[in-house]
Amino acid sequence: MEFLSLLLKTIALRPYVFVFLAVFLFSASRLIGWRRTSYFMVITFTVAFLCEFSSTHTGIPFGWYHYTGSTVGQELYIANVPFMDSLSFPFLLYASYCMALAFILPAGNPGGDTGIRIIRMGFPLAARTGWPVILLTVLFFAFIDIVIDPVALQGERWFLGRIYYYPEPGAHFGIPVANYIGWGVVALLSLAAYLPLDRKLTEAGLSSVPLVSRRVLLGCGLYYGILIFNLAVTFWINETLMGLTGLFIYLPITILLALRIFGHLPARN
Repeated sequence: MEFLSLLLKTIALRPYVFVFLAVFLFSASRLIGWRRTSYFMVITFTVAFLCEFSSTHTGIPFGWYHYTGSTVGQELYIANVPFMDSLSFPFLLYASYCMALAFILPAGNPGGDTGIRIIRMGFPLAARTGWPVILLTVLFFAFIDIVIDPVALQGERWFLGRIYYYPEPGAHFGIPVANYIGWGVVALLSLAAYLPLDRKLTEAGLSSVPLVSRRVLLGCGLYYGILIFNLAVTFWINETLMGLTGLFIYLPITILLALRIFGHLPARN
């Protein structure tokens, strides 16, 4: 009963996390099916929690940081780590994976009889589990944290609260470079565990080829939803330089993504 009570308090305290989680579950189940979605979520959550627990005790892989415990009794913790923190990694990694797929999957010319014409992506096993998609996913995963962590560190100025701190603040708006390396480690370990399972499972539950493009873009929409949410908070607390830094990082990425989606970049067949 205590666990259930704390879980309900967590949902009430962090509704935005569970909105993003719900979008992840819906979009991932549509693209890769419920079985793969379950594996993806459990693996990423476990890797993220172990890495966070390790970093708060040994400094590996994110570097040294500590949770303040200021919300103990108000939300669910596992050991010293807030549940919602580790729970955020699966939907962040999936959204990053979709961003990578949007650039890596083989695609033909834009199609569709009505509405907006976008490229028609295939969904072959080799493309969705190969090294190019892994490396690009890691890059997108680390990039979004460049926006997330600086504003999260200012949590006492918005509704997140001051839940963690670095004993030795880093050069990037107080965030050490080791933190971004740690995010890359989480992505690599999670994908290294998940993708071999994807290769072994049957094709049942996967999106059919005519629907792949829109379902991948739904994951990309989740990525941009998270990005916009964090940038909005950044500007709301008057961290203009921090917000502009995020905008300039994502401007070229967004332009390239649009060119890719609408067939203005060379297609991968």
